[in-house]
Amino acid sequence: MSYKIVLDSCGELPENLAGDSRFERVPLGLEVGEYRIQDDDSFNQAEFLKKVAEYPKCPKSSCPSPERFMEAYHAEADHIYVITLSAKLSGSYNSAKLGEKLYHEKYGKKQIHVVDSESASGGEAQLALKLMELEESGKFSFEQIVEEIERYRDSVKTYFVLDNLDTLRKNGRLSGVKALVASTLSIKPVMGATKGEIIQRSQTIGIKKALGKMAELAVSEVVGAEGRRLVITHCNARSRAEQIRKIILEKAAFKECIIMDTRGVSSMYANDGGVIVTT
Repeated sequence: MSYKIVLDSCGELPENLAGDSRFERVPLGLEVGEYRIQDDDSFNQAEFLKKVAEYPKCPKSSCPSPERFMEAYHAEADHIYVITLSAKLSGSYNSAKLGEKLYHEKYGKKQIHVVDSESASGGEAQLALKLMELEESGKFSFEQIVEEIERYRDSVKTYFVLDNLDTLRKNGRLSGVKALVASTLSIKPVMGATKGEIIQRSQTIGIKKALGKMAELAVSEVVGAEGRRLVITHCNARSRAEQIRKIILEKAAFKECIIMDTRGVSSMYANDGGVIVTT
């Protein structure tokens, strides 16, 4: 059976899958004052980060419409899988679900499953790559894959360290953080997620120690690393991503490590220098 994997544009994909017909990224909108773009293949990270740095207020994002998701589902593929960033952070999941309903009303029945990643960025990539593996194996029915991807989603862990938490804070994405550290330049919190809600895992003095602590958490909490994929996404911070990769792989034998630069939505929230790890 043929399949298609749809992600909202908060999810990155490895370069070797760019243009692959099995995948489609549905863009969110990005706004930095009067500067408004779609988070699609034309996204220019350097230009965007410059706009964000110069803008005195907070950039914003808008989720795709249900109709746009419905268009993505209208394909020859027999099985459609949809991955969105956490429903606790965006309306993208609800929009994708409504798009599923609209599709059935307009075109009839099709096997479509929408997954709330309860993560973002590399967390969405983790699910997309797992879905590809399950489908390509040819061993599982659609129903079995749905059950497996939901179980796998529950096992994925997300960690991140940002130089700047202002965008998350001002856009109300830190509501689950009960006692966030003071916003001093020296104190760097190590953040994570539980059921899609952002939480603070630890804090250190300085970015180097924060990255080390994040790596330590990732290694200590992974189960069965040899059968899992390490995904590191970064916002214009390749050297930090490589540093994290080296620390983690020295202590845990993941089957694969993928490093990717963030696209639009992830760049907006991670800000210049942010690093996200998913295992």
